[in-house]
Amino acid sequence: MKAIVYTKYGPPDVLQIKEVEDPVPGDNEVLIKICATTVTAVDSIFRKGNSFFARLATGVIRPKIPILGTEMAGKIESVGKNVKLFKEGDKVFGDSSSGSGAHAEFICLPQDEPLATIPANLNLEEAAAVPYGGLTALPFLRDNGKIQPGKKVLIIGASGSVGTFAIQLAKYFGGEVTGVCSTDNLELVKSLGADKVIDYTREDFTQASQIWDIIFDTVGKSSFSRCKKILSRRGIYLTTYITFSILIQMLRTSMIGRRKAIIAFTGLRPVKEKSKDLIFLKKLIESGKLKPVIDRRFPFEQIYDAYRYVDQGHKKGNVIITLDCNSKTIENVKK
Repeated sequence: MKAIVYTKYGPPDVLQIKEVEDPVPGDNEVLIKICATTVTAVDSIFRKGNSFFARLATGVIRPKIPILGTEMAGKIESVGKNVKLFKEGDKVFGDSSSGSGAHAEFICLPQDEPLATIPANLNLEEAAAVPYGGLTALPFLRDNGKIQPGKKVLIIGASGSVGTFAIQLAKYFGGEVTGVCSTDNLELVKSLGADKVIDYTREDFTQASQIWDIIFDTVGKSSFSRCKKILSRRGIYLTTYITFSILIQMLRTSMIGRRKAIIAFTGLRPVKEKSKDLIFLKKLIESGKLKPVIDRRFPFEQIYDAYRYVDQGHKKGNVIITLDCNSKTIENVKK
């Protein structure tokens, strides 16, 4: 099969389209023909290798796993003999708990991975845009932010993959939501349900007179120190980006003070929890309470252009990679 492979860190040019060994499903696995995947900000971080903490996960010297990509949607081509949850032909979407492997034509996943049949009101490309952003925003707000009806929530990076889901989920849980984004994305963020929107190119939200109960920085552009003065007495600052600073602040605020700084490693949660949350997100989507946002689509062969675009840091929602979903290239799935 074809896959996007990288064997060293660097710019998008380190990516190569190569023929790699065909995956073969185990007894408890399904073989999925990938129809759509995404390039996320985390994929870019892993590819660059600039982050010390990222390299702890991906490999200090060189990448340990040569195929990036966490989320995908596609069709099940074959199932292992012990698989009970899915059958051949099912259209599914999900997340690779290993955090990699989706930038390829096929992938094998255990049936109990975060995997589900796609929502009835989404196509495969739209479904591929759900797992990463949704499975990040949901536990941050619900479990770490302890969001409740009436809580005032500030979402930094409101127009990104995690941010667009965070806006909608915060509204679902009854929050009073303010989104922070650029001028070009104001209308998008409003359309997702934000009660207020702050244009960071014109206004410094840390100087606002308002106080928030939850500040969720989805893009790592702020800090607990800068945001502390606009947090309520028992406010919570959440961030998805790991730094030495946030680790120190998290440790300190866990012992003293009422305001808390929290970073949650949502990708490392137990598979069972992520699977349950994916079903929850699916139900919200089917009831019309949640929708993915797609910025651009790139064919598989233009993966380099997709990464260059994501590297700019201004994508709206999700960047989709499309694959030919009709051809079968693996002999053992042919009838």
